[in-house]
Amino acid sequence: MPPKRATSTKRKAASPSPSPHPDTESQQNSKGKAKGKAKAAAKPKASEKAKEGQSAENAQPTNKVLPVHIAFAPKEPGTVRIATWNICGLAAAQKKGFKYYVEAEDPDVLILTETKVNDDPVDPALTNRFPYRYWAKSSKKSYSGTAVLSKIEPLSVDYTLPGHPDPASVKGRIVTLEFASCYLVGTYVVNAGTGLKTLDAKKEWNAHFEAYLCALDKTKPVIWAGDLNVAPTALDLANPKTNWNKTPGYTEAETSSFARILNASNDGADPDPEAGKFVDVWRARHPELRHYTYFSYRFNCREKGLGWRLDMFVVSERLVERVKMCEIRSEIYGASDHCPVVMELEAPL
Repeated sequence: MPPKRATSTKRKAASPSPSPHPDTESQQNSKGKAKGKAKAAAKPKASEKAKEGQSAENAQPTNKVLPVHIAFAPKEPGTVRIATWNICGLAAAQKKGFKYYVEAEDPDVLILTETKVNDDPVDPALTNRFPYRYWAKSSKKSYSGTAVLSKIEPLSVDYTLPGHPDPASVKGRIVTLEFASCYLVGTYVVNAGTGLKTLDAKKEWNAHFEAYLCALDKTKPVIWAGDLNVAPTALDLANPKTNWNKTPGYTEAETSSFARILNASNDGADPDPEAGKFVDVWRARHPELRHYTYFSYRFNCREKGLGWRLDMFVVSERLVERVKMCEIRSEIYGASDHCPVVMELEAPL
């Protein structure tokens, strides 16, 4: 999730578009140069609201904590329910109703990103529900963090990104579980940073991660999920034009990497005929819909529907026919500035 950003001294007249979160670093200004000085960031001008075409279409609940009573449709028989959620710090989310979502969703596998934990938590809401718990913790204290919690015992677990030259930077960002029929890879992908200052680190991650997914897929199909820190297309953020190649998560380098994963066998001057294709599940099932998983706490973004779709499920093409449902839990807002995403897949894993 995005940290607090320093307020820019200049902005465009239109309402600011939230930028995806540079982990716990300062957030960047996503709008570039402005014609005049902005007023206080917490109070956008009324005229700015009117200029946002997404406001009415994507307006969302703005509660600050989760309700105690949450209910979802029961899981389809014969499926496995997998959920992913950037919780913007487990300790903070626990104070805002985190357990009520976990109890209501009751997933078979829960992927948590940006956990910010330093030790394996002993939260009964998790330990009593998931006997198999794998926490990837960052080398930096209270930073990043990825977990995969499962009711199903995996065959193996790995926390590395093979070939990456800086293993310390990978810690806390990836957990791979191997099951009988597939791999499940949970990630909190590197952010390109304020002013794109860490875009090179993102490119480094992407190069090795693309190769890693391709290698896994040649062994068995893959489910990749988590906070992927990329808006793949213009449909996946509220203000694509003003953010293109200026804001982390929506640059040529990042979107091209994602596209290469989806179409690995046809990509590049020397395509790999054995590389399998991948599918962005929610987008494939909702090809024209604008729907977001992250809303900045600033600028009343949630109220105005100004968001980014950064959290998702990407699966090997040959798994698509097993997918029975994939939805963004927009109503689960308040415990984090992200919403969970859930997918049901024909069992077994």
